[in-house]
Amino acid sequence: MNISQVYKWLINSHPSRCLLCLGDGAQTTSGICDACRTDLPWLHSQCRRCALPLPVDNQLCGKCQLRNPTFAQVVSPLLYRFPIDSLIPAFKYHDQLIYGRLLARLLAEAVHFHYSEHDQSLPDRVLPMPLHPKRQARRGFNQAQEIAGPVARYLQLPLCRHSLRRVRHTAAQQGLSANDRKRNLANAFQSPPTAAVTGLHLALVDDVVTTGTTADAASQTLIEAGAASVSIWCIARTP
Repeated sequence: MNISQVYKWLINSHPSRCLLCLGDGAQTTSGICDACRTDLPWLHSQCRRCALPLPVDNQLCGKCQLRNPTFAQVVSPLLYRFPIDSLIPAFKYHDQLIYGRLLARLLAEAVHFHYSEHDQSLPDRVLPMPLHPKRQARRGFNQAQEIAGPVARYLQLPLCRHSLRRVRHTAAQQGLSANDRKRNLANAFQSPPTAAVTGLHLALVDDVVTTGTTADAASQTLIEAGAASVSIWCIARTP
């Protein structure tokens, strides 16, 4: 079965029941009722650079004060807590693509609000965080690409799937120390000359930002290829 065709069907279908509580009255573009939407773990006060949750909003966290990350900012609407910490794995590992539609819509709305609120111009292109071909073949799809597509359409921005590649099949980042994460991602990404990113402001879409190491390594590759700046858009940020 063609996953992209299934996903397009999901984008264009509007469930009559809330995807979270299964109650009536979910005739919204996101597919969840107002009560469930209100109860989501929204990310409020955060580091203005990496979106790490902070007691006071719009400050720099200790890590960003010590070393500015390569990316310009992280835009993330949610904390990686229940039910988001169940929805993302269900979408990512168990082919529950309908949750991808919900998550993509929430991200698109958050990005639109963020750029309007901060009077920022939208990036020139939207890029999905790439998977190594072996991992993508095993999973069957790239979850970042399935999120990035609807977000790009919602914001009317071009989606570029081939401006960034993952060329090293690295070990999973979970459980690694900060230094091990950096070593694990050394030379993991490549931006081909045909990408033509010189002077462009780019948005790189992923599902979750944890330590920011992957986002930083990918952003560094794009900056070295000539990009003017890279923003990270993700569904959720871990505390």
